[in-house]
Amino acid sequence: MIITDTHTHLYSDQFDEDRAEVMQRALDNNVSRFFIPAIDSTFYPAMFDLEKQYPKNVFLMAGLHPTHVKENYLEELNFVRNLIVKRKFYAIGEIGIDLYWDQSFLQQQQDAFKTQIKWAKENNLPIAIHCRDAFDEIFEILEEEKNESLHGIFHCFTGNLTQAKQAINCGMKLGIGGVVTFKNGKIDQFLNEIPLSEIVLETDAPYLAPTPFRGKRNESSYIINILDKLVEIYGLTPEVIAKITTQNSKDIFGV
Repeated sequence: MIITDTHTHLYSDQFDEDRAEVMQRALDNNVSRFFIPAIDSTFYPAMFDLEKQYPKNVFLMAGLHPTHVKENYLEELNFVRNLIVKRKFYAIGEIGIDLYWDQSFLQQQQDAFKTQIKWAKENNLPIAIHCRDAFDEIFEILEEEKNESLHGIFHCFTGNLTQAKQAINCGMKLGIGGVVTFKNGKIDQFLNEIPLSEIVLETDAPYLAPTPFRGKRNESSYIINILDKLVEIYGLTPEVIAKITTQNSKDIFGV
């Protein structure tokens, strides 16, 4: 059984004390593919170190996270642009709009999101979308940019059934993480109406740990708890769900 974590920040300083042990726990639990989203220019050295240590398991993305879109965002975007022409990345992400913490840079976030989507389409790369309190704003841009080459993952999907279908219609798979295990997460109530072919697994480690670890540091081995919840929802074996969701990740990332 091969399990794929399509969104995990294993380079985070929250893992500096025990990163090797965290990785080994994941590998011991059949989690052997890790897709690593970017945040801003300061994080790439740690990302490259992780890739060097686990070259067969770690696959990097490049992008500017919406919460890090500030006054210098054009400089940050230029940094990303220069990187993606120099070396291989497997996606542009994570990108999107976040209006939870700060709404003062909405226009810049929209510009950064559109710009990075265009780069993804030009390079035939998928996107990993971050959306918080911004479904309308995200979908407005996705509908504008939608074409045959637009594809990717709606990371940490927390919307309703209508929004799920709209995301899929825009070429996105749904990234299902710890929220599906929460009592008030709500997505477990309709997920069985979404074909498993449209879903990938993720942890977003070190954030959003699933039940029973909620509130603690998340790690990629906890994806087993998410997988178990999908077993309950879909009535399929862990092996079947792991196989389908890993194949979905291969279809998206090309590896």
